[in-house]
Amino acid sequence: MKEEIIIAGFGGQGVLSMGKILAYAGLMDNLEVTWMPAYGPEQRGGTANVTVILSDKPISSPILSSYDTAVILNQQSLDKFESKVKPGGTLIYDPYGIHRAPTRTDIKVLAIPAMDATLELGNAKTYNMILLGALLSARNLLSTDAVVRGLKKTLPERHHHLIPLNVDAIAKGRSLVE
Repeated sequence: MKEEIIIAGFGGQGVLSMGKILAYAGLMDNLEVTWMPAYGPEQRGGTANVTVILSDKPISSPILSSYDTAVILNQQSLDKFESKVKPGGTLIYDPYGIHRAPTRTDIKVLAIPAMDATLELGNAKTYNMILLGALLSARNLLSTDAVVRGLKKTLPERHHHLIPLNVDAIAKGRSLVE
């Protein structure tokens, strides 16, 4: 098993933390992992993306030119990465703020209304966890237990009281795919 993932959006949407949680969860499931963030000097509000590779074999390089899965959170990222999803791959996006939907027919495209779901949950900070749940459901990559352990590893201890809310958001994201 080897999954090459790009997560891309604006800084402040939880792009890098979603990738970090995925990476830690992969480690918790005894996988080989790379996590390679890329962001502009603007950070919050600027563009950001992270490449995560999960594999049951050693990973030769974290540098990729195409991906099995893309999780896209804004139009600029869709414009940049839609063409880089491998044929047969998966593109997950939130249609909120997207004015040109993906057009490829050789990939699985999933529109996940994550912004609407955050309003249902009553907390905008769950946005990235809803999309993480959708990714986990669509690709069946990691165990829920590993993701919860990844959350505990990445969240500062003072925020551990938010883990149940994040678990609910992941479940909500999973339900939007199922």
